[in-house]
Amino acid sequence: MDGPTDEARPAAAGTDKTPPVAVSAEGFGLKGPRGWVFRGIGFDAPPGSLIALEGPSGSGRTCLLLALTGRMRATEGSARVGRSVLPGELAAVRRVSALGPVPGVTDLDPALTVAEHLRERALLQRRFGGPLRGLLRPRAERAHETRLRVEAALAAAGLGLESLPKAGRTAVRDLERLEILRLSVALALIGSPRLLGVDDTDLKLSDAERQEAWELLRSLTRSGTTVVAVCSEAPEGAVVVRTRTDPARAGNGPQATDDDKETADALAEAGRS
Repeated sequence: MDGPTDEARPAAAGTDKTPPVAVSAEGFGLKGPRGWVFRGIGFDAPPGSLIALEGPSGSGRTCLLLALTGRMRATEGSARVGRSVLPGELAAVRRVSALGPVPGVTDLDPALTVAEHLRERALLQRRFGGPLRGLLRPRAERAHETRLRVEAALAAAGLGLESLPKAGRTAVRDLERLEILRLSVALALIGSPRLLGVDDTDLKLSDAERQEAWELLRSLTRSGTTVVAVCSEAPEGAVVVRTRTDPARAGNGPQATDDDKETADALAEAGRS
């Protein structure tokens, strides 16, 4: 087989994208070893929405993000991404979605340079993100398409390599927080997803940087990508989905509000796809 169908496969960079996907949920929930990670989630977001998952640390925001993008199997209710229904059609949702920054899941290697990260992601996309017959095209043609993909992704993420201290040779550890966000988004956009997930959108950003981050994500929705983003405070105009801490898990010590521990526990219980 050549791979995903044309409907499921992301469009190549520089071409017209397929329409963005609508996302909805009804009674959506996930139960982990310490109780409900999130439960009773319901919303209806039209295509091209900015969906803000708003809530305190430890309220299941990251796990909800992973579930909506097909990376984690929910245990109650259902959600719909385009024509695909969760939790049953995880693979179909993964084919049209991508993850930007998600701590513990898509961490960047601090020792690698920006160019190295981009080159690696582009090679993976070329190898696994399209039909096998694409690998049979002339090397120069494939290299040209890869360059277009990377350039389009960087432009969409608002990351100019010339603005970095050492351009593409800048190591990730030398990037500012907002630059890391833009790089992570650019890496995700290389696959031209119809749904993009972003965790900790407003974490450790100044007010001005927070505005820049939200404007970046809004610009992606205007260009045809539905975005679901975890945050502590949703921006104006977003489809807001609020999570809350399960009282059954409250008061169990520091781990009860530790998002990393919560995500690891739920992954172990529900099974990461």
